[in-house]
Amino acid sequence: MGGAGNEEKAVVENREWYLAAYAPEGVPTSNHLKLRTLPLSLAVDSIPDRHVVVQNLLISVDPYQRTRLTGLDEGLYFPQYKLNEAITASSVGRVIRSKDSNYKEGDLVLDSFAPVAPVAEHYVVPAELLMQKVDPSSGVPLPNFLSSLGVPGFAAWVGIEVLGDLKPGSNVFISAAAGAVGMYAGQLAKLKGCRVIGSTGTDEKVKLIKEEFGYDDAFNYNKETDLDAALSKYFPDGIDVYLDNVGGKMLEAVLNHVNVRARILVCGMISHYKKIWTEREGVRNLLNIVGKEVRMEGFMVGSYLDRFEDFTKQMQSLIIEGKISSKFKIYHGIESFLESLGSLFTSSNVGKVIIEVNP
Repeated sequence: MGGAGNEEKAVVENREWYLAAYAPEGVPTSNHLKLRTLPLSLAVDSIPDRHVVVQNLLISVDPYQRTRLTGLDEGLYFPQYKLNEAITASSVGRVIRSKDSNYKEGDLVLDSFAPVAPVAEHYVVPAELLMQKVDPSSGVPLPNFLSSLGVPGFAAWVGIEVLGDLKPGSNVFISAAAGAVGMYAGQLAKLKGCRVIGSTGTDEKVKLIKEEFGYDDAFNYNKETDLDAALSKYFPDGIDVYLDNVGGKMLEAVLNHVNVRARILVCGMISHYKKIWTEREGVRNLLNIVGKEVRMEGFMVGSYLDRFEDFTKQMQSLIIEGKISSKFKIYHGIESFLESLGSLFTSSNVGKVIIEVNP
């Protein structure tokens, strides 16, 4: 425990976001999520043994957070937040107080899968719950630990490398291709020698994924309103692998164009997150899964943590070699959380959304 004198008695005014009211549908507003300020003591006696105080530097904003605000138990991802409970998120932070021998002040730490870190400027946490230390000398910029080396990159890697059974020349389709998972999935599939097509919501993002992420082609689903016709045009030889981030009408259209023994890896269904389940689009042609012997599999990255070290080694090498690119949308200040969360459900979102809390 470093510091002495007045530093030990310091109290910070800590701002954090909490759930004030459930939001069963739509985009959460300031009626649902509110920012509050609470005093946090940094005095030695106020910090439990084997705990650390972390100052958040970067906070990840992810679509799954929306699914925890409904107050409805639908079995999605993680349990619902309780009213008045702080919202949590993956984050990179700096240890500013430590009562655990494994951490010293100044260490950079990552809280990622099933995160305990609140969307706040500071937090106190049992040291054993932190996922790992971050090596600032690795040559990898810090935002990558919440993107290419974090949950989005790992989700893309599990889908493409572990479950997809991709072969050179496979026809691969990725929805939400300019998003946090899609941008990496497409690049990983290209590195395996596949033909990769993506869908996204604006012409600018179509250009982005073709020019920066190496997609062979892409289409704007807001312009290609007949999804069946679009997939016929872009996949004249059918789809071998589909990484689904969207669900709904897009999944239904894909099922009309899959090849025999195609693989559909379901990473998320963002088109469903704003609606209660009875108002979501049903998929009417699931019989195609039987006739074409399609393997359709949902997956959670937390079930593949035994592969995380393999992923980290491979992805970090690809980043340093310049074979994997990232796109970030950086918001500034803890107060931007509500706006940044809402951006995930509009066509304005590009790449990985991150809040820079403290420079």
